[in-house]
Amino acid sequence: MPQRAVFLDRDGVINFNHGYVHKIENFDFIDGVFDVARQAYGLGYKIVVITNQAGIGRGYYSEEDFHRLSDWMCGVFAEAGAPIDRVYFSPFHPTAGIGRYKKEDFSRKPQPGMIVQAAQELDLDLPNSILIGDKASDIQAGVAADVGVNILFAQERPPELDGVAYHSITALREALPFLGGGQPLLRA
Repeated sequence: MPQRAVFLDRDGVINFNHGYVHKIENFDFIDGVFDVARQAYGLGYKIVVITNQAGIGRGYYSEEDFHRLSDWMCGVFAEAGAPIDRVYFSPFHPTAGIGRYKKEDFSRKPQPGMIVQAAQELDLDLPNSILIGDKASDIQAGVAADVGVNILFAQERPPELDGVAYHSITALREALPFLGGGQPLLRA
């Protein structure tokens, strides 16, 4: 039977986006992320990270560096009582990628590829799932994949989301009521 999931972008939702974060010493968790993840886990949601990682494609760091940091991050979430089920990443960039990484790929947000892959591999119920992202491309990917509730964690509403149905929050803990399913989907 398909399960609900909470999709979390990484840089800007889980950790502060200092620009191509790939080292543990530069990884600073955003206040409230563990509260959201613990509540989601307690309510039976799968926790799935979906993250564009163009820094790999640009040659700033390797896939091994990314996996090492992801393993550490997943360990911290597990210790906090909110284990991450899977981390999906897209290392591609259509113009600045190097070698095999230079391409437009279905996995790269705003395309829904990572979400679609997660739904297939983890048997997810996307219409009853939630996505939290900090960029228009996150919300666009969630809408394209038919994720039921898409939440933008940002101070401003990007114009490219005009006419798109999503919620807007300015603190991660504002996402907690959505996990209980009590919030109607708002129209932009």
